[in-house]
Amino acid sequence: MAQILRGKFGFSVKTSRSLRPLVLNVSRINFSTLNGGNGGSRHPHRRYLLQHNVGFVPMYVTPRRTYAMIVARVLRGALKLRYLVLGGAIGGGMTLNKQKYEEWRDGLPDMKWLDDILPDNEQWHKFSKNLQAVGGAVRDSIEIDPRLKKISEEKLAEWRAWFDNRLDNAIEAAETTENPTIEGPFQKVSDMITDMYGVTKEELKAKHLVEAKGVSAQEEAHRKHQSMQQQIEELQAEMMSVQLKYQKELEKLERENKNLRQQYLILKSNRKTGTKKIKKSLIDMYSEVLDELSGYDTNYTMADHLPRVVVVGDQSSGKTSVLESIAQARIFPRGSGEMMTRAPVKVTLSEGPYHVAKFNDSEREYDLTKESELAELRREVELRMRHSVRGGKTVSTDTISMTVKGPGLQRMVLVDLPGIISTVTVDMASDTKDSIHQMTRHYMSNPNAIILCIQDGSVDAERSNVTDLVTQCDPLGKRTIFVLTKVDLAEELAEPDRIRKILAGKLFPMKAIGYFAVVTGRGRKDDSIETIRDYEERFFKTSKLFHRSGTVMPHQVSTRNLSLAVADRFWRMVRETIEQQADAFKVTRFNLETEWKNNFPRLRESGRDELFDKAKGEILDEVVNLSQISSKKWEEVILTTLWDKLSSYVFENVYLPAAQSGSQNSFNTMVDIKLRQWADQALPARAVESGYEALQKEFLELIEQAKKSPDHDDIFDNLKAAVVDEAIRRYSWEDKATDMLRVIQLNTLEDRVVTDKHEWDAAVKFFESSVKEKLQATENTMAEMFGPSSWQQWTQWKYSTDEQQKRRNVKGELDKIIVSDAKHPPTLSYDELTTVRKNLQRAGLEVDTEYIRETWYPVYRRHFLKQALLRAYDGRKAYYLYVTQNRDRGDCAINVNDIILFWRIQQVMKVTTNALRQQVINREARRLDKEIKAVLDEYSEDEDKKQQLLTGKRVSLAEELLRVRKIQERLEEFINALNKEK
Repeated sequence: MAQILRGKFGFSVKTSRSLRPLVLNVSRINFSTLNGGNGGSRHPHRRYLLQHNVGFVPMYVTPRRTYAMIVARVLRGALKLRYLVLGGAIGGGMTLNKQKYEEWRDGLPDMKWLDDILPDNEQWHKFSKNLQAVGGAVRDSIEIDPRLKKISEEKLAEWRAWFDNRLDNAIEAAETTENPTIEGPFQKVSDMITDMYGVTKEELKAKHLVEAKGVSAQEEAHRKHQSMQQQIEELQAEMMSVQLKYQKELEKLERENKNLRQQYLILKSNRKTGTKKIKKSLIDMYSEVLDELSGYDTNYTMADHLPRVVVVGDQSSGKTSVLESIAQARIFPRGSGEMMTRAPVKVTLSEGPYHVAKFNDSEREYDLTKESELAELRREVELRMRHSVRGGKTVSTDTISMTVKGPGLQRMVLVDLPGIISTVTVDMASDTKDSIHQMTRHYMSNPNAIILCIQDGSVDAERSNVTDLVTQCDPLGKRTIFVLTKVDLAEELAEPDRIRKILAGKLFPMKAIGYFAVVTGRGRKDDSIETIRDYEERFFKTSKLFHRSGTVMPHQVSTRNLSLAVADRFWRMVRETIEQQADAFKVTRFNLETEWKNNFPRLRESGRDELFDKAKGEILDEVVNLSQISSKKWEEVILTTLWDKLSSYVFENVYLPAAQSGSQNSFNTMVDIKLRQWADQALPARAVESGYEALQKEFLELIEQAKKSPDHDDIFDNLKAAVVDEAIRRYSWEDKATDMLRVIQLNTLEDRVVTDKHEWDAAVKFFESSVKEKLQATENTMAEMFGPSSWQQWTQWKYSTDEQQKRRNVKGELDKIIVSDAKHPPTLSYDELTTVRKNLQRAGLEVDTEYIRETWYPVYRRHFLKQALLRAYDGRKAYYLYVTQNRDRGDCAINVNDIILFWRIQQVMKVTTNALRQQVINREARRLDKEIKAVLDEYSEDEDKKQQLLTGKRVSLAEELLRVRKIQERLEEFINALNKEK
């Protein structure tokens, strides 16, 4: 009825217990139903409602006045509740700034008065019941004036639209992190404080804190600087690790994309569509040959003497800037006086329609015309350099290879090396200087390498370190090109005659085939290559030294002339040496193939990647074989493993303490308590360990069985063992299995009555075999403790030691105690210990009490286990006696508590084994398969792992032979293309 009235009239009311007046709820009123028809308030039902509204006197009221009063009250209540909702939404937004919100909340007025106005649930429920009494009469009697209805609907629609707009604005403000409406007043307060005191609020707080602690402002600033520096370093380290992680994933995806692209090209070439084969540029083919040679022989002990341009120079001499000018792009990370080049960077320059760059092991191209992508390229170069530096080193020998293409670029291969330093700073490794010298000598020792010697023209020539190294490697200067950088600064600082002598080759003792002067910028990091080239061109046009003297030839200046000269010399040396390198590799290939045929005549040359793929398939096949193991075999393995883990606890912590108590009642009570604690804590975890070990055992057995196959190749053994060990180390049983097993085990242990003869016999057999196992272990312990028996001494020529003979004498005294009292408790009394010790003293043996107790423990244990074994024999035929007497009197004439205990243990082991077996077959085998695949995927990307696990002469010889074949093929392909270009 309340819902009908609410839909009819559009308002809600609350009632009182005595008068039950109708109270308007201003948040739900519908004006279109209050006044209408021709009767107005003269209608008897309407007059009844108006006489019971809050704020109205119970008297006759005119229709017009009634309508005006209702509209006024509704408007007031609606505005209150709308602003209340709006304030709540704004309050939600202000929680985004906790400190400002606390200050704002203290200034809010108390809103508890709303609790007395708004109806609660109980009052609303009473009101709805009261309205049912008048609902029928009111529903059919009220008529609505169409004119008032139209006006009310228009007003209501207008108010609703206004409120929805304000509510949407409030919600948007609540969801915005920085709300200017909220932060404005506080910003004004902050500005006011700043104007009054001349400092910000934060500075005032810091100042008061420093004064309170008695710390000077200088010390506080130093402490803050150190703290900020530490935070920055931590953030940089974290960012670097994250970048390395994502870079590894990106490289993996790029390799997969590259493989897919190659497969697509192969499929596309197989189609008879008449498309032309993709043609590589000559310089790209040459760069690939160099990459193959570098990977084949990093020490240059073989025939890797192909030409390349090696850029060497002192640190901060402008070496990298020269290379960037030749490449026409700022592609290297830059710094101020610090070492930025930490690893060799091989740059292959090639002419192309677009100015782009990419790394040789990646498919992504960087648009060098966009500053954003240039910045990303520089970050990637820096990241790769830092990633290549390992083991606390400062520089690395790992080469970073990249290709730069663009209009007007000269085709050549350049290698940028770390700058030569004179002093090792505290943030460098101690061997940094020697490492750079060794690396530079290594690259320059190539007899066909073109040495691009960079000398800073703004410093004294006597301070140069690179010229001595160049002279040692190329004393005649037949492959050295000297480049003087920063000549714009040199013109201001140095004498003109000195610069002319340098460019004429008359100042340095070193010799060169060419001397060049270049300007690599104005020392501004943000200058583009175009700006640098324009500046260089203007300088050489206006320079007094180079323009009017006539000493320096025009072809000796500018980066453009330098790149032309280097490229010309580069290709001349390539044509002179490439044929010799190809012939040398033909001889190397022939020798390797002959050695392979002599050592492995019936095997194909398989590299590490191919061998790894084969081993991967065999390992995954063994995982699949886990699903072929029968359920019966799984139960046997799991049950055996489970009892091996539980037997010690069952005997030592449950059975022996309870059985040695001497009372059947205390036996059952103690067993129930210990089993309950065991099942609630340790048993589920032990069961999961048993399942884990059983799965591991079966998988390793499958691996071992595969080794016995006639087709087994032992070259995979190390790899398989490493993969399996790593997968098992990572693998863990499902977490929820422990809780599931706990419930099953607790319910099973609650059962104490054996109702089946077959189960009784199985329990007796289980009890008997367990006792025999423990008895045999005790016998072995006693044999080690007391030495061989008399029979063994005579027949097997065994003798007892003095210690064993001493133990044997003590055992003789203890045997007398057991013979005299077959039901002796597990511990010796003080009198018994004293008696044994004095008897041994009479025999000439001095022993202490602890020595007697140590001897007593195995003696009594064997005696007790023999008694338990007799009870097991008696229990074979005691089932019917147990059933009848247990049913009639609740007990049994013979002691069968041992059998009942082991029956309960056996039942809990059965249900546990069944649950573990189902979980292994349904889930755990697949989860182990998943871990093994993950390890294999990681190892497939780790070349160091492959080299570590796939070893032997067969592997190394095959790898070398395959690499030489590949290099020779690329050399022949390049030579054919080079001859066609001639």
